Parts: sequence; C-alpha cells; structure tokens
Amino acid sequence: MTQPASTHGHRPTIRDIADMVGVSIATVSRVLNDGPGVSSETRALVRQAMEREGFRRLRRAPRPSRVRDLITVRCTYALEEYFGAVVSGIAQSLRARGKRLVLSTDTSDNGAPDLDHLLLTEITDGALLVLPPDDPTAFLELRDSGYPFVLVDPRFTPPEDVAAVSVAHAAGARAATQHLIDLGHRRIAIITGPPEQLSSDGRLSGYRSALSGAGISAPDEYIRSAWEPDVNHGMSVSKALLDLAEPPTAIVGFNDKVAIGAMRAATERGIDVPSQLSVVGFDALELSRLVHPPLTTVRQPIDEMARIGVELLLRLINGLEVEALHVELMCDLVLRSSTAPPPR
Repeated sequence: MTQPASTHGHRPTIRDIADMVGVSIATVSRVLNDGPGVSSETRALVRQAMEREGFRRLRRAPRPSRVRDLITVRCTYALEEYFGAVVSGIAQSLRARGKRLVLSTDTSDNGAPDLDHLLLTEITDGALLVLPPDDPTAFLELRDSGYPFVLVDPRFTPPEDVAAVSVAHAAGARAATQHLIDLGHRRIAIITGPPEQLSSDGRLSGYRSALSGAGISAPDEYIRSAWEPDVNHGMSVSKALLDLAEPPTAIVGFNDKVAIGAMRAATERGIDVPSQLSVVGFDALELSRLVHPPLTTVRQPIDEMARIGVELLLRLINGLEVEALHVELMCDLVLRSSTAPPPR
C-alpha cells in the first residue's frame, strides 16, 4: 500500500500524486485544471489519490481589483556579488516602471523552498524568482494558482509553459574555449559548477562543442567539478589539474571566483599566468578586473536579463500576450591579460 505523502512531514505535491497514480505531472496538472486529454478512469484515479492524501493545491491568486505596484523578488543568494548585481538590476528596472519590490531571501523552516508562502497574494502582484532552488515541477503548482511569476537565471530547465529568462551558457563557454584554441592551446581543462545545474551543463556543453569543432579530444581528467564554485574550491581543483603528468596549458573556470582560484593555484606552483597557463572566467565580476593579471572572462548581460525579466512579469500581470516564454540572452567575451599562446 502506498504511504500517504502527508505522513512524510510535508504537504503532498503534484509530483507525489503523479508518482502514486503512475502518471505524468502534466496529467495531474490537467486534472487539476479540468483540461482535455485525460481518460475518465485516469481522472478518477488522480482525484481519488488527491482526496486520500489530503492534497491541497496552492490557493488561486485573485485578479487584483487595483494594481498594488508591489513585486516579490526572491533570491536566497542576494548578498553574493553576482546575484546582488542581478537583484540591483531588477530593482532599477522596477523603479523605472513605477514599481516597488519586496525582497525575500527566506526558505521554509526545514530549509526547503516555500512557494506557498511566496504567493503573498494580498500584498504583491507577482514575483521574480532569481536562481530558484526549487524542483522545476513545483512551478506547475505555482502557475496553476494563477499567480504571475518569472524565473530569472533558473537553476534547472524550466517547464515549457513557465516564463524564464537566462543567458546562453553554452555559447559563452564555447566562445571562451574557442579563444583558447585560436591562441594555439590543445590541452584545455574545464572546472564546472554544481552537477546537473543548467549553467554547469550548458557551459560544459559549450566547452565540448568548441573542442569537437577543432578536432580536439579532452581526457576525462581534464573535466573537473567545483561543487562550491568559489575561490578555495577553484584553487584545490586546479592544483589537482596542475599535478597531472600532462597538465593543461589552459583552464576554463565555471565562474570568475573559480578562475581566480586557478590563478592562485598556479602561483603556488610557480607557474606564470599567462605565459605558462591561460585562465578564463565567467561573469565579469568587478573582482575579475582587479586581480593580476586581469582576468579574461565571459560577461553576462545582467542588466538586460533583469530588464527582460521585469518586462515579462509585467506583461503576465497585465494579461498581455507574451511572444516567447523562454528568453536566452547572448554573452560576450572580455579579453584581458590572463590568456596568451601556450608555452613552446
């Protein structure tokens, strides 16, 4: 007998109901919204499971009788430099539109994202969720509630009918790797970020695409991951790369902090950057310009991402047509002094 989800210490979700009945999450969503394409037998099984497990859908947000001009912005990483810049860009864009924001950095008591609390239907007109840590399927419930929201720089691939704006991670990493190839490098390593994240997968894909296009095969030992993409982890992973029997002559970092960690590892090993090791970062943080040598990096269009996220949300709030729910913005490569041809 299936154990009721409610006894697991959390409110049963669409995913729980789908797993119990043995159908897709989309099917449960269609049943919730009386949508077509579901047999009467399946519809009955889903509704029985909902009743048995005490399933309670997120409350539907009523259409406001007046515009409150107040937007929720949720970002659990708002104090970090990159995400602080994203939130600042959102705040500026909202201010230009005559809107105010409520900044939320909280999760629920058990540390999990709390979308039910997020709704704030009596207070805000909609929400911008920056790098949301939630399971993508949770957004189906939020969407079904009628509460407008947009994902900004999503952690995972968003559902097709959920609005999102992100950057072209693969294209950015491809440009960075191609730059190193054009300089003459053939032994190019990459340090990715947390596994299974959209940014990590995209940047690894771009790296591999550039190498493949140049007829270069990277050994598995050249592909490493920094679970915590910061300077310390970038440094420790880079030391392992530099200690290989045939170390790379260039490293592509998941972000600027990882790349700066690689530069520090090289300094500890007595390896000069860039004459003996080239390093490329990602994000174009202010720190990347201040280190020595200044870091070649991929600049993300933070202000544009914030602006488009706000525009998408306001169109959803006002019931206007949205031409594209998923918007992907191109990055550009900033050439500085941390890259050079490989040593002869």
